[in-house]
Order: sequence, then structure tokens, then C-alpha cells
Amino acid sequence: MTDHPIIQVRGLNNQFGPHIVHQNLDLDLYPREILGVVGGSGTGKSVLLRSIVGLNPPSGGHITVFGQDLTGLSSQERSRYEQRFGVLFQGGALFTSLNLEQNIALPLIEHAGLTRPQSEELARMKLALTGLPPDAAQKYPAELSGGMVKRAALARALALDPEILFLDEPTAGLDPIGAAAFDELIVTLRNALGLTVFLVTHDLDTLYTTCDRVAVLSQRKVLVADTLERVAQTDDRWIQNYFHGPRGRAALSAHQRHTQQEPG
Repeated sequence: MTDHPIIQVRGLNNQFGPHIVHQNLDLDLYPREILGVVGGSGTGKSVLLRSIVGLNPPSGGHITVFGQDLTGLSSQERSRYEQRFGVLFQGGALFTSLNLEQNIALPLIEHAGLTRPQSEELARMKLALTGLPPDAAQKYPAELSGGMVKRAALARALALDPEILFLDEPTAGLDPIGAAAFDELIVTLRNALGLTVFLVTHDLDTLYTTCDRVAVLSQRKVLVADTLERVAQTDDRWIQNYFHGPRGRAALSAHQRHTQQEPG
């Protein structure tokens, strides 16, 4: 790629007590790409995401976003950069006491300084953008299906028009049809809004459907980051089992059938 990375992680260390999660980890994320981050249990996929967005200060190393090393900024300066991020957490993290319109309006009131009527109108637009019907705005999270919760949480992540979207296991808990629809939504939004997407997942179908590149976490670092086809050829036991086991073969077969059916 010829573009400069929009995110550069260099020499990242994450340690909790004696437990070392990441050691000297390097990773780049390029503008407008969807990067899938995968790895076995305990490799620190979500920890890496949380380190970049500022929720988990790293033990060492540097994280440069938009050309600025965020690890050296004051909390106030860093906050300005973080408003250019949108984050979808695994459980959705919606406020259960607020309806969807209120959930999405909240960051607009707090960070964009909009009035309540302005923020609620924008909230309805964001909900529509993620494919939710108009009547969903007045519903509470407990009244929604898992797929609707994910879309509502995505609408909130998009509330402040972020440049970088962070997704932590976005299809976890969804049925295959709902997961496939959500995957297609991610690609559509990336293309329409020019987003850069950092996507933590274990879902092989999501990787094949959405990702331009895949980064594999192993041995406390990024073992390889490349196109899915090249990553799948890497001589590593976990990678071979993951991409070439029964689920990997099924995901590849489904992707090939879908590609053959696309017009043009």
C-alpha cells in the first residue's frame, strides 16, 4: 500500500502483573481499509483494541494515530483525537434505561454541543443508516433482538461521524443470516462513508466477506498481517488449523459461491 498508515503501533507492550499479553507488537492500519484481527484465546485481541482507543494504557511502546503519538498526550488533548473514533463493544454497551434515540443522542449532546431536538433528529438518521426501522428509535435495548442491538450500537458508534471504526466481535451471538447481513452493512458503510475499520473477530465468514487484510496475533505479537490468501499460506500451526480446518474450508467455499453469484 502506498498510503501512510492512519494508525501505527510500534513496540507495544501490555502486561497485567506477571502476565505478558503483548511484547514488542507492531501493526499498521491504512486509510479506508478493513483490517481483521484474529488470534487464539488469550492473545489479546480486545486488549489491543482497547489500548489503541485509550481504554487500556499500554505498558510500553507507541501508538500513533493521524500522525500524532497519543501515548504522550494529556487526557484533554487525547480526547479530541478519540472523538474521531467510533467503537462498537462486543455486548453493545447501550444504556438500558434509555431508548435508542436517547442512547445515540447522548454523545451528540455531550461532545458536539447540539440541542436535544437536533441530536435526536441526527440519532434517527444514524439509526436509519444502520438499517433499523423508524419505530426502533423509541424502543429500549431490552425490547430488541440481538441483531437490532448490534445495529443500534453501531449507530451510536457512528454518532460523531468518526474516521476510524473499531468493532469488537460485531457478529458474536448473531445467527448466520443476521451475521451475514451485518458483514455486508460494514462493507457498505466503509464504502459510503470512507471509514477505516479495525475489526476484532473470530468469525471466518466475516473475514472473507469484509476484510482487505488480516492480522494474526500469536506469541505476544502480530505474527503476520497481509491479505487473507497470503495469511492462510503462513507456515504456522494455529493459522493452518484455523484457515484450513473444517470451518475454514466451509467459509472459503461459501465465499467462493457468493463471489461467483455476484453480477459482473
